[in-house]
Amino acid sequence: MGNADSLLQAEGLSRDYEHYNAVQDYQLTLKRGEILGLLGPNGAGKSTTLRMLSGTLAPSRGAISIKGIDLLQQPRRAKQSLGYLPDQPPLYFDLTVEEYLGYCGRLRGIRKADVEPAIQRVIKTCSLEEVQKRLISHLSLGYQQRVGIAQAIIHEPDLVILDEPTKGLDPIQINAIRDLIRNLAEQHAVILSTHILSEVEAVCNRVQIINQGQIVHESQLGIQEPDKVFFQLHLARPPETAQIEALQGVESVIAQDKGRYLISVENAQAGLQIVTSAIIQNNWGLLGLCPQHESLEQTFMQKVFQEDRP
Repeated sequence: MGNADSLLQAEGLSRDYEHYNAVQDYQLTLKRGEILGLLGPNGAGKSTTLRMLSGTLAPSRGAISIKGIDLLQQPRRAKQSLGYLPDQPPLYFDLTVEEYLGYCGRLRGIRKADVEPAIQRVIKTCSLEEVQKRLISHLSLGYQQRVGIAQAIIHEPDLVILDEPTKGLDPIQINAIRDLIRNLAEQHAVILSTHILSEVEAVCNRVQIINQGQIVHESQLGIQEPDKVFFQLHLARPPETAQIEALQGVESVIAQDKGRYLISVENAQAGLQIVTSAIIQNNWGLLGLCPQHESLEQTFMQKVFQEDRP
């Protein structure tokens, strides 16, 4: 297992519990400069996936390598290239920011002479200059999150994994963390787990959507799927969604409100002829039909909630 160009590779990653499968056959190859958004509803398996990728939870099956080093066979060596911020930052509230980062640097095996320069580097990177002498317990939640990120990158890892890094923050704090993540990608590969769609759209250049422990969608952000054309459909007398889905050439239908649907068709010309003919024959009352690029929200709704329907 291994690819010379990739920082992280995961193959067939699964985690089983007694009564259910939390993650099934997860696959990922990640390169430097990529910011992957791991998106999914609560309970989809995002945190379980990150815990396996970070080496804090053993998979039931599968393999993980970081820079070609097997994480399961050589965990200490592989983790030298890994920085991890779990959903609850591992902070010691009775230490100052400097004291805590020094402790983390020593845990990461940084030489004694290099610890102080490393502390000052991450303090500057994470904009912690104003609070570096203060106790962590006295910091706002936003600053505590920055300290959590600082501990994850103090040893200059190639791969940084962040689990819900903006959870509970106000808009100003969220923007600051987003800027920090973008800057990290200049030197690192980043995995960002969240259930907030705007978070992924704001900072990521690639997305995976997970539902019920499985990848249901993966794409580069901002790139339209070439084999699908999307239209916004508005009907005066809307039928059941299944009636539209049953039309030849219709790939998917997402019911919205007040007779509106987002539909995708295999071929714009042929698909629209079939749809408009059905509207006329069934007297559904066409009020509007216009092309539309599929947003991440629409993809999410289709891949998660449509998949869950019986």
